[in-house]
Amino acid sequence: MEAELTVTANEVVKLSSNGHQTEVNQQNQDQDKKKKKKSSSKNLSTSSIWRIEDSEALYRIEGWGQPYFSINAAGHVTVSPKGDRGGSLDLFELLQSLKQRNLGLPMLIRFSDILEDRIKRLNACFDQAIARYNYSGIYRGVFPVKCNQQRHLIEDLVKFGQPNQFGLEAGSKPELMIALALLDTPGALLICNGYKDEEYIETAMLAQKLGQTPIIVLEQIEEVDLVIKVSQQLGIKPIVGVRAKLSTQGMGRWGTSSGDRAKFGLTIPEIIRAVDKFRDANLLDSLQLLHFHIGSQISAINVIKDAIQEASRIYAELALLGANMTYLDVGGGLGVDYDGSQTNFYASKNYNMQNYANDIVAELKDTCEENKLTVPTLISESGRAIASHQSVLIFDILSTSEVPSILPEPPQDGESQVITYLWETYQSINQNNYQEFYHDAAQFKEEAISRFNLGILSLRERAKAEQLYWACCQKVLNITRQQEYVPDELEDLEKIMASIYYINLSVFQSAPDCWAIDQLFPIMPIHRLDEEPTRRGILADLTCDSDGKIDRFIDLRGVKSVLELHPLKSGESYYLGMFLNGAYQEIMGNLHNLFGDTNTVHIQLTPKGYQIKHVVKGDTMNEVLGYVQYDTEDMVENIRQRCEQALEEKHISLAESQKLLQTYEKSLSKYTYLVS
Repeated sequence: MEAELTVTANEVVKLSSNGHQTEVNQQNQDQDKKKKKKSSSKNLSTSSIWRIEDSEALYRIEGWGQPYFSINAAGHVTVSPKGDRGGSLDLFELLQSLKQRNLGLPMLIRFSDILEDRIKRLNACFDQAIARYNYSGIYRGVFPVKCNQQRHLIEDLVKFGQPNQFGLEAGSKPELMIALALLDTPGALLICNGYKDEEYIETAMLAQKLGQTPIIVLEQIEEVDLVIKVSQQLGIKPIVGVRAKLSTQGMGRWGTSSGDRAKFGLTIPEIIRAVDKFRDANLLDSLQLLHFHIGSQISAINVIKDAIQEASRIYAELALLGANMTYLDVGGGLGVDYDGSQTNFYASKNYNMQNYANDIVAELKDTCEENKLTVPTLISESGRAIASHQSVLIFDILSTSEVPSILPEPPQDGESQVITYLWETYQSINQNNYQEFYHDAAQFKEEAISRFNLGILSLRERAKAEQLYWACCQKVLNITRQQEYVPDELEDLEKIMASIYYINLSVFQSAPDCWAIDQLFPIMPIHRLDEEPTRRGILADLTCDSDGKIDRFIDLRGVKSVLELHPLKSGESYYLGMFLNGAYQEIMGNLHNLFGDTNTVHIQLTPKGYQIKHVVKGDTMNEVLGYVQYDTEDMVENIRQRCEQALEEKHISLAESQKLLQTYEKSLSKYTYLVS
């Protein structure tokens, strides 16, 4: 279901023109951030009053959020969809407006203007590099459809990319179908990657007749013969590229996707074989592109430099062999600074977009000049860097589970001696002995459990012993939060003592990379940021799977195991946002516990406020049950028959049976998530 609405500025928030700093390159920061053990939970404010500046520092929003996200004086997250070129929206007030339109949480909000801004920035960086180094070629970017195949996003991307002839990259036949149908920009490139059969290649070649510029990138040596065969059958001369397996290997989580044993690409001997085959078939002039890919989310600029140096040499040699080399595709890999540290940590990057463009252009120009070659058209397949920032996932907190914090009464006459020991331990803990007494408290707790199992300790006494143990832990934790470094054996205490915040969300559906590969996304409250977050928590989702949780969060020094949060207020909702998750997460989600797609809203700024361009309703129970081959009409009929049987056996009244049936049918047409 889709809708289009126009909202005035007064309804939500007046537009502002606050400027934002652009990305700053900071390549010389400490690379091993995890070695430092300073507590991330220490209060940042030096005064007794919590300021929004403290929240900015705590959640690192200036690091990962610029130039799109910040905090206003009301303590709300703001969004500047046009970066430093336009106004801003109050995210909390925007959410309230959307809820008034009966859109439930969780909700994915896409900001189309951010998508447009990312495309403009990437093209501007390459344009600047081309001008700086007097590069005589041009840049033509393409967006890899696999990064986010959602129709509205691809339609927007094609529209926003038209001024720069921005194209698409397809990695499968379904993605090729999308690209052929939606890409109508004259001069834009259609890069055809992935495994190919005869039908795929035939479709790509015939697309030339529609005015498209499809480039078939050979990923396997067997595809060479297939391309030659289809070309001869159709009488169409294709544009072909080869994907090279570079010896340069990426780093981080996707480092093994490149190198000599990479899944895709041709080895150097295979490239030579391909050249010979095309020459023999009189199609050597069809070989026009060199492609390489060294992995997603490249965090270190030196890896990119090494890769482009090697690729430039291969490009030059192919040209010298007689191939009609015209394009160089540097693939993906342009990173996103998820933790805002600007380092080569896997969730960050130690370069900015301009550094990236400069190094590619400069190296390629030098190599071509050395070999007296015309420089190629540059292509990049930057998906993550374009799509990540444009969507924000908003979800609410349903409830919390806290570690017991009530200190019990002092030991009473007749109670077990172990309770007295725990009480004395609690009373004695201070900054000089906290480490030793923490171990004592743990030992006494184990002794209490042992005595309980032997029947020596009563259940009530065991409860008191555990309360005293948790009180000791809290006292020790309060001390460690004020320390510069935390002893190894106490590192996990923060997580052990953390509250559990139950979120109205499925991690498997909406943030699968958190679960599957420990991807870090910035997560923070979108309001109450003028208040000190006095709780430390982990997030547990709606699913019944123990893996349905988030307990790894961004931190300047690596990864922290808890997130600073506010205590819930009675009668008030508490909202969190997950940011930079616009790449891969939507399409890779699954239906664990049958939680379906979330409600999605597309927002675009207007001179008077903003416009809700599209509302895509999330899955109903009817829909997700259909995905797993259930017929809901049959299910309703089964319930009706069981009600009739129960009526006959007098186990249920007529009114009760009708209420059950009505509730059952009504539920099937509703959102799969909980109503808050």
